[in-house]
Amino acid sequence: MDDKLTQILESNIDIRLEKNISMVRDILENSLDLAQRDFVFHTKKKISAACFYTDGLANTESVEKLIKDLLYKTDKIHPVLNEVHEHSQFTDILKETVMETASLKVVSKISEGIDAILAGDTCLFINNSNHAFIASTRGWDTRSVDEPQTEQVVRGPRDGFTESIRTNTALVRRRIRDPLFRIEGMKIGTKSKTDINIAYLKGTVKEGLVDEVKARLQKIKIDAILESGYIEEFIEDAPFSPFSTIQSTERPDKVASAIYEGRVAIFTDNTPFVLIVPTYFWQFLQGSDDYYTKYLSGSFFRIVRYIAFIISLILPSVFVLLVSFHQEMIPTPLALTIASGRDVIPFPVLLEALVMEVSFELMKEAGLRMPKPIGQAVSIVGSLVIGQAAVQAGIVSPTMVIIVAVTGIASFAIPNSSASFSIRLIRFPLLIASGTLGLLGFAVVFSLLALHAMSLRSFGESYLAPATPFKPSDQKDSIIRFPWWSMRSLPQLASGEGNSRIGEDQVPKPPNSGKPGPVNENNKNDETEGKQEQKEIPRKNNLFKHRKKKTKKNWRNKDEN
Repeated sequence: MDDKLTQILESNIDIRLEKNISMVRDILENSLDLAQRDFVFHTKKKISAACFYTDGLANTESVEKLIKDLLYKTDKIHPVLNEVHEHSQFTDILKETVMETASLKVVSKISEGIDAILAGDTCLFINNSNHAFIASTRGWDTRSVDEPQTEQVVRGPRDGFTESIRTNTALVRRRIRDPLFRIEGMKIGTKSKTDINIAYLKGTVKEGLVDEVKARLQKIKIDAILESGYIEEFIEDAPFSPFSTIQSTERPDKVASAIYEGRVAIFTDNTPFVLIVPTYFWQFLQGSDDYYTKYLSGSFFRIVRYIAFIISLILPSVFVLLVSFHQEMIPTPLALTIASGRDVIPFPVLLEALVMEVSFELMKEAGLRMPKPIGQAVSIVGSLVIGQAAVQAGIVSPTMVIIVAVTGIASFAIPNSSASFSIRLIRFPLLIASGTLGLLGFAVVFSLLALHAMSLRSFGESYLAPATPFKPSDQKDSIIRFPWWSMRSLPQLASGEGNSRIGEDQVPKPPNSGKPGPVNENNKNDETEGKQEQKEIPRKNNLFKHRKKKTKKNWRNKDEN
């Protein structure tokens, strides 16, 4: 931006209408979507005015209603306006009696008016007034609330975030009706001026966490923010780590749950993905429907995901090191089967595995980037045809095809895409180390990755918590999920008053468990009748026994006779 435009943006609004129009035109020039509407207030002293808005970003109906109010309502209060001698009084009357927009702001800087015009609002300049009115008329087309595409559930809410930041915050506000719920805003990007919102629950969030999030966001100096991934790279704790230390989601229920637990959500305009900080590694393997089904089934499927994580991470590496260096560890029948399949393979196991892994990643990427109907066909047909042709041509063994296929399927079971990408990236160093140094290389690389993960922090919190450091109270929702009535306290991340989220004595009690519940008159009658029935039943049984004894004696008497 040249010095002339910078000087104009820093100047105040002039009392001359022509000067203000000239400054707006100098900054925005003759942009095709810039709309200008000039009109005159027919008071005793005719007052000219002009409003600017961006066509496509502003709601046309709201702009038309604003102009009608300015033109026709001033006629109704014409006698009042004729008695006005100062223009400041005139603007006060317009603000109090004429302009009925839901959000109205008065500004004195030309830069504030330009920002409002480019954001979809309408800026009104009045002659002989050094202030301008900003009326909220935003109304661009947005995608409707739909089911999330990356985090689908069997049971649970079906609404997902959209590209509108206000719609996204409303979806979370709908789930959190606590008066301590706070949403704070800022703008990042010298050119894009993207709206960023920070959401948290005051009194529950850890002290200093919100200030740390704000400090990291305010340090960002960039020309444009187009997606929340931009922000993620600027504020994460370990920028060179393959692990993601910030969780992203497009599910409002997951964001609301994180806020209830004392974490902070970062909303970015123009994207459906919301960032959650701090985050732990185990949360990437947890699904939303773990909490909506019974705790037994939720825990079972969570364990299945952990198994899928282990398979997708180490299965190709373990297979390569066993076949290449440690054949004695393979059972003899299985070793003979693998050896018979590799008789005609000209490549070593490591190269074979790398070729298959790269081919699988290529098919996955091609299926993702192509149109949806074609992409599914390409991924399915490509995997079947190429796999079968490679086996028949003697390039890869059937066992390797099975190993790579199982690994790929296991990676799809991970519910978070960021964690899936990290595992796919880590898999290759493990594979190369296992194929070159055997068990020693696998152990060294795996140990380095484990030590690196233990050293990571996410906004001051340990990345592997509650495993390390070990937090006994948080183990109820880590590897398995305990019943809701047993998870009485919030995670140790949460602070402040009211750390308990479950009331006392919430364990379900069946009616006949021996522990009486609330008693009313109907219950008393039912209990009395039940007791009478219980007393009558033993009498009948005793009578039956007595008759049975008599019959036995009669049979004995008959035998004696």
